[in-house]
Amino acid sequence: MPRSVNSVASRAKRKRVLKLAKGYFGRKKNVWTVAKNAVEKGLVYAYRDRKAKKREFRSLWIQRINAGARLHGMSYSEFMGKVNKAGLELNRKVLADLAANQPAAFEAIVKKLN
Repeated sequence: MPRSVNSVASRAKRKRVLKLAKGYFGRKKNVWTVAKNAVEKGLVYAYRDRKAKKREFRSLWIQRINAGARLHGMSYSEFMGKVNKAGLELNRKVLADLAANQPAAFEAIVKKLN
């Protein structure tokens, strides 16, 4: 019995990978073996950085809240302790946005905590 090859599926797979490699430089965009490796590596980076992005944004929010709290004579840990004790249902993202873009609203929250 002759060997069977599914060239339709093989071509579709190559086409899909080369489409993902669109915009890459040099042989990475049009040579199958090079493009396959580049796309796999790119997908690994994408997965890793989706996790890292969450860490980086949380860190940024903490810095903004700390800066806002220090303007009112409080450290970040004191401020967050009082927020939790008061039972405020505001997360760090919202608090950071208030501290950076609406200082009056942030000041009202600080006064409510004292």
